[in-house]
Formats: sequence, structure tokens, C-alpha cells
Amino acid sequence: ECGQNFVAKYQNITRAASVLMSSQPNVTRTIKHMEQSLGCSLFTRTAGGVKLTAEGKMLYEHVSVAYEHIENGEKELLERLVLHDGRVTIGTSETALHVFLLDRLREFHAFYPRVKLKIANSTTPQSVKELKNGTVDFSVVPKPEEIPTQIKSITLCHFNEVLIGGSQYKYLADRTLSLRETKDFPFICLDRNTASYEYFTGVFAAEGMELMPDIEVGTSDMVLSVVKDNLGIGFVPEVFAEQGIKEGSVFRLRLDRDIPKREICLMRDKGRSLSVAADRLQKFLING
Repeated sequence: ECGQNFVAKYQNITRAASVLMSSQPNVTRTIKHMEQSLGCSLFTRTAGGVKLTAEGKMLYEHVSVAYEHIENGEKELLERLVLHDGRVTIGTSETALHVFLLDRLREFHAFYPRVKLKIANSTTPQSVKELKNGTVDFSVVPKPEEIPTQIKSITLCHFNEVLIGGSQYKYLADRTLSLRETKDFPFICLDRNTASYEYFTGVFAAEGMELMPDIEVGTSDMVLSVVKDNLGIGFVPEVFAEQGIKEGSVFRLRLDRDIPKREICLMRDKGRSLSVAADRLQKFLING
């Protein structure tokens, strides 16, 4: 059908063969086989080449439409394969966004500027639900304590939480505190519907203590703001505290022991396949 389509388009077997990167005898042979199979002539010879018979015109009307659809489909597929197109929806938390994801997305966007990205802001537990519901392609979040069996988790990086206080607690910067001593001051923490709350529950439990924050907030930026306003002390990812420590609006408080590093992980539903663009971005984040 491909040979017949080009011969009909150019009304010249030699030119059609050139476009198809074939030889004139091969194209002629293909047309003869088709005519024998259909039991009718599709072309008649003219002084300048060939022209369609009535039967050939009828067939060409159908074949040309089908061929155009195939050609457009191949073009669209190739564009997606080289990432000239595509859309990716990522679930992420504020912590994962600033600790890891923003820098990597900037690099990815420089390589593939036509891929559209949608970033859904959510806590780690919400991201797990979104993965199960299929509303995101994958999530980049702090690793939760428990991961459902249908979810695959891949560690992307590690980060530190640091204890900080505002100007009212500056005098504590000259001391080394035990984790138990932090209970002597108002304690600020992300709310209990976050992976951070789960994490610090485990950290305090390891010391035989119960996590009982005086103030719960929704984001690490809010922890930082509340600490700056001297409402208490609290932990934030190191990257959130750096500027405030440099400016002197908050102060890093030393502990007598290191607390475990935290992980940023990529999570995806094992049972769902990814689009070409989503798969490419996933590999970019994992492999660097």
C-alpha cells in the first residue's frame, strides 16, 4: 500500500521509488502483486508516467487517509521518544522540593524544555494515596516509616535535620544539649500527618521519650518562621536553616549526639507503567 500510495501521489514510478529509497523494478513489482491480489488494474501508463484507474482512485482515497494517520502517529511517537513533548505529574513535599528536587528539575528542564511538569504539593502520606489513585506519575518525598507493598521506593539522597532557636534562645548556642533537655523548652514540629512527625516520634522513642510538640505547623518554612518569632525551638532540614543562621535570625543548637540522617526517596506504583517523559524524568532523578 505504501508504494501504491506514493506512485499515486507523484504519478511517476521513478520518483516514487526515489522517495521510498527503493528501485523502480521493486516498486513496479509491488504494484503488480497488489493488482493481482485485487483482481483489477490500479494504474495506466501515460507519456509522462502513470495515472490511477477508477478502481485505483477509489482505493487511493481510503489508503491516503489511513497513511496520513499512520504518518502523524509515527511523528508524534518520535517526538515523545526524543522528549519534544509529554507531561509529567510529580507529587512532592516542601522538604523534598528544596532539599533535592528543585535543582534536578532545573537541569532536566534545560535538557527537555518542551516537557510540561505539574508539581503537586503534598505530605508523604498524601503522596502514597495519590500514587494508589493514579493522580501522580511518581512522588519524591521524605521516606516514610512504612511503605505499602505495591509501592516501590528508591533512595535519592540523604539530609540532616538541625535544631535551631531564635534570638531569645541564643544563649543555648553556647551549650551542648541532650535530646531530653529539649523538653525544657517549647518544642515546634511539623504536624502528625507528615513523615517528619513519624521520624521524630522514632528519634524521641529511641531515647525513651514521647514526642509532645507544643506547636504543630504544616511546613518546614513555618517551623522556621515560628522559631524566628521566639515561640520555641525546633528541627528543620539544614538547607532551610542556612540563610537564617548566616543572617543571625536563628541559631544552631548543638546536641550531644547525632540524630539519624533522613532520606529523600522516589516512590512509584509497581503496577502502573510510566509515559516516556515520566520514565525519562524518573531515570534522570535516580541516575543523575
